Amino acid sequence: MKEKAISLLQELTEAHSVPGHEDEVRAIFVDELEDCGELSADRTGSVFCELQGEGPRVLVAGHMDEVGFLVQNITPDGFIQFLPVGGWWEHSLLSQRVEIRTRAGEKIIGVVASRPPHFLPEAQRRQVMTIDQMFIDVGATSRLEVEQEFGISLGDPVAPWSPFTPLQREDWYMAKAFDNRVGMAGTIQAGKMLSAGARPNKIILAGTVQEEVGLRGAKTAAVHAKPDVAIILEGPPADDTPGFSRAESQGRLGGGVQIRLFDPSAIMNPRLADLAIRTAKDEGIPHQVTVRRSGGTDAGSFHLSQNGVPCVVLGVPARYIHSHNAIIDLNDYLHLVALTSALVRRLDDSTVKGLTSFL
Repeated sequence: MKEKAISLLQELTEAHSVPGHEDEVRAIFVDELEDCGELSADRTGSVFCELQGEGPRVLVAGHMDEVGFLVQNITPDGFIQFLPVGGWWEHSLLSQRVEIRTRAGEKIIGVVASRPPHFLPEAQRRQVMTIDQMFIDVGATSRLEVEQEFGISLGDPVAPWSPFTPLQREDWYMAKAFDNRVGMAGTIQAGKMLSAGARPNKIILAGTVQEEVGLRGAKTAAVHAKPDVAIILEGPPADDTPGFSRAESQGRLGGGVQIRLFDPSAIMNPRLADLAIRTAKDEGIPHQVTVRRSGGTDAGSFHLSQNGVPCVVLGVPARYIHSHNAIIDLNDYLHLVALTSALVRRLDDSTVKGLTSFL
């Protein structure tokens, strides 16, 4: 389980899958689950694996996309102007390597750069550079070279380049895109575990598209999957670094799987959230309960689909998400997989009906 988790997380985090271009993560999902159930996709590109079973339709979903960029323009001198797809903090961008995927599938390495500080007025040096003041240098000398020799076109997707790296502390890893490759890996590994045993429901495993640009893929995924209940797996930001109160931390590395009750995109079904907490306690799974003032997940779209779908979000806290170098504790991920599997096994017909029985 642990060795597979490490290899799967490496494969997923090193994949290139920015919003609208999730092909590489989709291919991993299909390769891992094609022997487990019936595969399908909706018309926006979200992918599904339906496991055999009887009972309520239980959706376990993660989003396949990561924050990235698109090629917006190429200057006459061969520098690439770009725009963000997903939320970026400009502080984290300068001097970082990126990877442009061409129409032919080739990947071109470049670096995010700007006018050097040596040539800036003192006051401007102290300001944060905006993305429209930055460019990507791929080592070209003209637009013609970028287009004809490198094969780069307007609209090509750009992802951070950052290899999966073990840290000195055992079970701690650094990589890009833990938001949300931990959710995708969890969906795959929990799905494989659940496919092997008896359970009181029908499971739909899903990888959604375009979460980072407004929870878009979940809207069509809900129509396709028609879930009775949804468990969303995520890679939320940790809050255990300098600047936070440790006593108030709800996303500490090593603190266990997060069980999210609220964020601005969704109020989780209280009965389902209570069941998740109770299941974690009964199974001895380390966990931390989270109420968030900001952020959002695919639950924001799933819970409003059809006549309403009860949702809960389970997460692996990650430091420095939406950057080139996020950090997780692998044990939190393993607890996510354990809780997902245990919770699904408790979702029989009467339990699921009870989640939305209000009269």
